[in-house]
Amino acid sequence: MLASLSIKNFALIEQLEINFSDQFSIITGETGAGKSILLGALGLVLGKRADLTSLKDKEQKCIIEAQFQISKYNLQDFFATNDLDYEEITIIRREILPSGKSRAFVNDSPVNLTELQDLSEYLLDIHSQHQTQELSSEAYQIQIIDAIANNQPLLLNYKQNLAQYKSAKNELKKLHAEKEALSKEQDYNSFLLEELLLANLKTGEQEELESVSEKLNNVEFIKESLDKSLALANDEQLGIIQNLKEVKLSLQKISGLSSEFQDFFERVSSTLIEFEDVFIELSQQAEKLVNDPEKLELVNQKLQTIYSLQKKHQVESVADLLVIQTNLDNKLVLVDDLENKILKIENTLNESILILDKIASQISQNRSKAIPVLVTQINEILVQLGMPNARFQFEISNTKNYLPLGKDEVQLLFSANKGTDFGLLKKVASGGEMSRIMLAVKAILANYSKLPTIIFDEIDTGVSGEIAHKMGDIMKRMSSKMQVFAITHLPQIAAKGNQHYKVFKSSEGENTISELKLLSQDERVIEIAEMLSGKDISDSALNHAKALLN
Repeated sequence: MLASLSIKNFALIEQLEINFSDQFSIITGETGAGKSILLGALGLVLGKRADLTSLKDKEQKCIIEAQFQISKYNLQDFFATNDLDYEEITIIRREILPSGKSRAFVNDSPVNLTELQDLSEYLLDIHSQHQTQELSSEAYQIQIIDAIANNQPLLLNYKQNLAQYKSAKNELKKLHAEKEALSKEQDYNSFLLEELLLANLKTGEQEELESVSEKLNNVEFIKESLDKSLALANDEQLGIIQNLKEVKLSLQKISGLSSEFQDFFERVSSTLIEFEDVFIELSQQAEKLVNDPEKLELVNQKLQTIYSLQKKHQVESVADLLVIQTNLDNKLVLVDDLENKILKIENTLNESILILDKIASQISQNRSKAIPVLVTQINEILVQLGMPNARFQFEISNTKNYLPLGKDEVQLLFSANKGTDFGLLKKVASGGEMSRIMLAVKAILANYSKLPTIIFDEIDTGVSGEIAHKMGDIMKRMSSKMQVFAITHLPQIAAKGNQHYKVFKSSEGENTISELKLLSQDERVIEIAEMLSGKDISDSALNHAKALLN
């Protein structure tokens, strides 16, 4: 329940602190006195957006703080889920800074507006004339039926599965788009990959083939150079090997005379060994070197294949071509992977459909059972409210679509008088009838809801006299199950309250402020008498007011 409200620097309110009881509270006041300001302040606490126009003094911040007694309403899980400190007396504070920025706190922990709005759904329902019009909306009508049908657990399960279904459906759509894009390239990618695989490319192959090609293209020149080199090295008289052997022999004779000569001898010996190795290898090269036009043709063909592939793929090495080959292979494998993923998600969707259909069917069955109960209860209350011939009819039809609240579409049909045909509620009900129907709905929901507080903002629009009395009685009975506020212009309703608050304006120089005051019993008599007869209160109005209060 709303235990207290503190407002500072908001609209016409400089400073206001007020405590509330858990019973039936009345709020009255002249038009423009500030009743809408109170609702606006509560709206900010419940998560509505704010702006600088809300500040009375644009140089000071606005602070609105509401205390809620929530010990009876099992909200611990909500606080734990949102990582908030649970307190039996929970304090919600909203601050609007002169810069235009706003901040919100729950038990001194900062929260965003979405979290505040989510919490407010468990705390307070402000029923305005706008909400009376919501009675014509299909979504609101379904919510009323679901409250009677106790469909909340099923709806929670349905919404969770629906979210998973929509997520899987979006993922499936995304995968199909990816597959379509890849499939368009698949044939060409397959061709490119096959071309690269046929080339049988190997790392370092290009350099090796270019070297072989260079040799085969210069066989005669190489052979001539090798033969000349071998002849110079191995001539029996003037050959380099023979001369090195003689030098080695001469140095050997004197190598024992000094370390320097020994060093010269060893160096020449090493040179001779190295040169003889070179000679052997040159000889082997000369023996292997043959003019092989067929091999040259094959080498050049392979090189031409490599050069052509490099040009096509705009790269400069076989290594780059091998990377492209791997990527193409991966793309083709990805198509297969996508098909497997698509199949898996399609199976998931089919399972989700079975689950959703089962839950939606149970929701629909519960609604069908609840509708006669709801219609009977509404009619009983409307008889009390002067509508004995009112008739309701809910038409419920099942669709193939998964809607936010199941697969049902609902139309509420209404007839106010005998002999008149049923019509859509929004088209055939008057403003006064809509107010009474909404009050009947709220009174019924009070028996099924655990909502702590409801505020009726002029739900008595379009009614008067005995009907107003009955409306007041119904709200009074509702207050035995929840905290009820009624903002009213009707004295018949005002007299029903356990507490009566008056909103009024006062002036201090050129400054106008709104204030809220809890009326004493004598002040209530005067206020209700004034509501009956205006500013000039007659004895008759005073007596009438006392009678209403008694």
